[in-house]
Amino acid sequence: MATSPKAEFVTPLAAELAADVLDRLLRYVRIDTQSAHGIDASPSTEKQLDLCRLLRDELEEIGLEDVRLDEFGYVYGSLPGVESAPAIGYIAHVDTSPDVTGTGVNPQVHEAYDGGTIELPGDTSVVLDPEELPLLKKKVGHDIVSTDGTTLLGADDKAGVAEIMAAVAYLKRHPELEYAPIRVCFTGADYLEIERFGARYAYTLDGAELGEIEAETFNASKVTVTIRGRSTHPGTAKGQLVNAIKLGADLVSGLPRDALSPETTEEREGFVHPTRFSGGAEEAVVEFIVRDHDAAKMTEHVALIRRLADEVCEREPRASIEIHEEEQYRNMGEVIDQHPHVIEAAVEAVRRLGVEPVHTIIRGGTDGARLSHRGLPTPNLFTGGSEYHSRREWASVQDMAAAAAMLVELAQVWAER
Repeated sequence: MATSPKAEFVTPLAAELAADVLDRLLRYVRIDTQSAHGIDASPSTEKQLDLCRLLRDELEEIGLEDVRLDEFGYVYGSLPGVESAPAIGYIAHVDTSPDVTGTGVNPQVHEAYDGGTIELPGDTSVVLDPEELPLLKKKVGHDIVSTDGTTLLGADDKAGVAEIMAAVAYLKRHPELEYAPIRVCFTGADYLEIERFGARYAYTLDGAELGEIEAETFNASKVTVTIRGRSTHPGTAKGQLVNAIKLGADLVSGLPRDALSPETTEEREGFVHPTRFSGGAEEAVVEFIVRDHDAAKMTEHVALIRRLADEVCEREPRASIEIHEEEQYRNMGEVIDQHPHVIEAAVEAVRRLGVEPVHTIIRGGTDGARLSHRGLPTPNLFTGGSEYHSRREWASVQDMAAAAAMLVELAQVWAER
């Protein structure tokens, strides 16, 4: 592939950090950390510990204090700083999506991207087409890291991991700088020991485009609908059979077709999304995820599922339906809005890169949502990766280096404050 002039780094600091960030990413993504659906354990797969143990060892080599790997697979470390400044947390997750294999990741580095289509060598049917990927179209001249087309890349969130590691290594090498105490954690939110962690505020590195600062997420619930019918031999079923599969299909078909679904909504619009349908004529289970930035609208969306279920029962009173709602996370904006200085510090750090901050909302969740509602305000920052959870996943070296430089700047901003 022909190349274009290489894109410049946003600052000399970013240029200095680039090689370290890239080296770490290439090493980390080769370690399979794919998570698993439906496993009520942390980590959900034992192989995630392979990377966790490596990160623990590398934090010790860098010289961080209080380095440990706990029973939940969380890696912690501390970097002392200016005592008068609040301790700030840097957080990223090591697990990758359960939906696409993470075994045998073979990362490719496309230097000085020329703006054309990138055909991936492991599976030539998988291509990075800038006409389909508008963010890629903006990265002419960047060094692009991709998968070979047979797996995901794992930049979600190993780009964030690499950036944090590169940033704390740089700060440790430069004791002449004044920076806030840093607390590092890989990975997750549910079992993070907030009090022992010791950070007053934190940031997850789990975003995408250069300059992004995300302080608002969906509210999220999982709704499980269990439909119980009545099974009998199909040869003598007339007037007797109550087919739970058909009733479940009626429930799903009652959802709006031109609204309230992921494929028809954007920005702050919420949705009701059926994600799994299982069972048989006797019993069928339909699982939904329900999302909205507005908590009141979330209640309305769940009420819609209940109404559709009631209508199914009215049409077939011999059936019974049970509905279980499980809150997954809440909009972190409810908390972060009460701590505007957390965003102000991130804005200043991004601007020191010569980049204008991009304030975006998350049409999804982040560990920061759960952490914020557990008492640790935690907005989300960019990593330079894109097309997460897919074989078309890619990341820009220039943007990853910018993210690492932002973390160095952010630590200094908090020391100044």
